[in-house]
Amino acid sequence: MKKLIYKFMLFISFMIYLNAQYFDSVSGEVIEEDLSTSCRAKLIANDRLVYYANIYNLLIDKDNLGLYDLQKYDPSKKSYVKISQEEISKARKNLEKYLEIKRIVYEKRYYPMGKKIYKKKCQKKGIDVEDYIDLADLKSELKWACNIKDKTHLQAVALYMWDVLRDGGVIAKEKRIHVNKDEKCPVCGMYVYKYPKWAAQIFYKNSHTSHDGVKDLMKWYFDHKEGIKKILVSDYYSRLAIDGKKAFYVIGSDVHGPMGHELIPFESKKDAEVFLKDHRAKRVIKFEEITKEMVYALDKGKFL
Repeated sequence: MKKLIYKFMLFISFMIYLNAQYFDSVSGEVIEEDLSTSCRAKLIANDRLVYYANIYNLLIDKDNLGLYDLQKYDPSKKSYVKISQEEISKARKNLEKYLEIKRIVYEKRYYPMGKKIYKKKCQKKGIDVEDYIDLADLKSELKWACNIKDKTHLQAVALYMWDVLRDGGVIAKEKRIHVNKDEKCPVCGMYVYKYPKWAAQIFYKNSHTSHDGVKDLMKWYFDHKEGIKKILVSDYYSRLAIDGKKAFYVIGSDVHGPMGHELIPFESKKDAEVFLKDHRAKRVIKFEEITKEMVYALDKGKFL
């Protein structure tokens, strides 16, 4: 029985690998839908063959990852042939314009659509976008893991996860909280970059503080309120930076942060309520309902 399961898993992995070859490594577009503009190349790092819907996407990976053996599809020969240096130079001149058009389309159509589908079908699947080699790899997995059958929906959620949720996406608007490696939480002294999922920040006119969780941020906040311009916290599900004063916080859950019991932030009240039920928490509160006594009580495992 174990051998049978093992063979089945190998088969599934192989099918996912094959599927990935039909998706553009950068944009996720289906290669087979328009072979006439498609290209392919090999990664310098491991000789892996990757495919692209057009030369512009190929150039993006060439600059970011390093490629060799650049080829384009020749409809007359029905095969891939070498791309000339002249063609590469010509494409480079139009690359910025291409990216700007893509950015507008993605931000107006795909990201909003993808965000809704992600929250509905993928958010609770435990898919970590950082585990995937490229967009093609992620898209192949999403098709099965989230059971997304509609092509447009699959494209939208893949782009949203790759460009928005992932650090370092090629086309991204929404951001996570970023901290330098030398930034320590002024409350506990821990290096904040080690805990990106819990990062929170307070911004003043000419400075900011970084914290390894909302609990420590609030401890600092109550004693340093004057001159605050902005407070950012990390949404627990999406890990995106959200307005700390508009967020909803779950208290008394079975999920602990770097410093133990935490005030766990969410952008939407609905997400907070779902988390509350899933993790046996006490209640959902707003920023203005958080008190100094409540924050320090968390260190003792008490939920006021």
